[in-house]
Amino acid sequence: MASATPTRREVALVTLLLVFLLLVSPPSRDTTKTGHDTIHNTSTTSGIPHALHDIASTQITWGPFSVPQTKVLAHVPGWTIFDKLYVFKGVVYIVTDEPSKTPNVTSMYSKGLFIENGKEAETSRLPTDEDIQVISTKQAKKLFGTGAQVMDGVSFLVNDPYQFVTHYYHWSAELWFGFWRTYSSLDPFITHDGNTSLPPVRRLVFNHLDAFHWRDYAAMNQWIIRSSFPSVVMEFKDDWRDRAEMGRPFVFDRVVVADRSAAMLAYNFARFQRTASTPFGLPGSVNWWMTIRNNAIQFTGLSPNTGWGTTTTPVITYISRQEWGRRMLIKEDHEKLVSELYKLRDLYGYEVNVVAAENMSRREQLELAARTTIMMGVHGNGLTSLIWMKPSPRSTVIEFFYPGGFAFDYEYTTRALGMVHYGFWGSQSFTSPGLPDPKYVEGFQGNSIPLDGEAVARLCHERLTLTSEVDD
Repeated sequence: MASATPTRREVALVTLLLVFLLLVSPPSRDTTKTGHDTIHNTSTTSGIPHALHDIASTQITWGPFSVPQTKVLAHVPGWTIFDKLYVFKGVVYIVTDEPSKTPNVTSMYSKGLFIENGKEAETSRLPTDEDIQVISTKQAKKLFGTGAQVMDGVSFLVNDPYQFVTHYYHWSAELWFGFWRTYSSLDPFITHDGNTSLPPVRRLVFNHLDAFHWRDYAAMNQWIIRSSFPSVVMEFKDDWRDRAEMGRPFVFDRVVVADRSAAMLAYNFARFQRTASTPFGLPGSVNWWMTIRNNAIQFTGLSPNTGWGTTTTPVITYISRQEWGRRMLIKEDHEKLVSELYKLRDLYGYEVNVVAAENMSRREQLELAARTTIMMGVHGNGLTSLIWMKPSPRSTVIEFFYPGGFAFDYEYTTRALGMVHYGFWGSQSFTSPGLPDPKYVEGFQGNSIPLDGEAVARLCHERLTLTSEVDD
């Protein structure tokens, strides 16, 4: 019996079915030939030459071909971005057939020991082959075999002990500051609202500290991490040891390596005593910090544009240490300063806040810093919140020191964000480029720091009456 001719309805249904199947079927991988090798590019950021790297796979396999080489994308002492950095049995491996083009390992990595003074201590921190090696693709193949387990996405490896990690300033204004300044060098077009083409960090790896030694006493470190990258995963030295004991090579897709000891070898560190100063030798956007700042501010519920412009009511915030018991103003000078600031409020309508950071919640601290136009206080941890201010022509940080004393901590951080910093010794003020040499004089840490409150108030009014400036 002859088969019936398909009706128009049946043809239409078959056609629709075929179109549906084409739409829902996964696209084929882009395959490019290079010599005798096949490169399977499953993403624009993870294409690995001379290897198969399936997006659903946990490893790369190079088989009979050569091991994918490590690329140094950016480097200054203490801060390095690598693509394809290998770790095997706890040792870091840079795989390259052009070792002369690789920076000296001492400027990238150390033993991760506590920072102590003296030449002997400095020498003891230098890396050996037990910490990091530069090897050829031939050596790598012999050592690793035919493949490696993938640590995909972007990672941040901190090769430091907990010595400086458990402190709000050193965490946020050094480690996080330097990390993002390094990573953001890959995107020189970050906009004023923080938009960037950079993928978020997937994991933080601390290979010298445990899960109980990264939080600070003010509980700010965890706030900054969770607001900057809510999905980030953290690994610690036990995880590093686990991977080492597996006896299998691992490879970072992309990793930013931070090493405090290595950063201390840099010229900028010698100038400013700040490890985060060295990445400023890299290219970058003037808006580089806005990605982190805006994420943290939005986390509080405020708009990232909070603090923007020069026509809104200025906000003066004095972070007092008078209840802290260490590094405080003379009582009468503190009271005079508060009185003079309130006079500015009454005369010009400025908003004035006199606060003790230890009496504020983390959210309150960030919200107030985001709105602040002028932040001031005695040298101390409370001034770290300047990193949440919105830079504008009026944005200013005023820091009080015992006469003759000075440290770059908050001065450099302020200037790195494009804001203006003034230091005060009693009635004398100073700003860049006329800065004194760093010095911890007797009285620096004491509770009898003198200050001329009238001089501070005059400077505030001068900074807030920039009549030649137009609104942003």
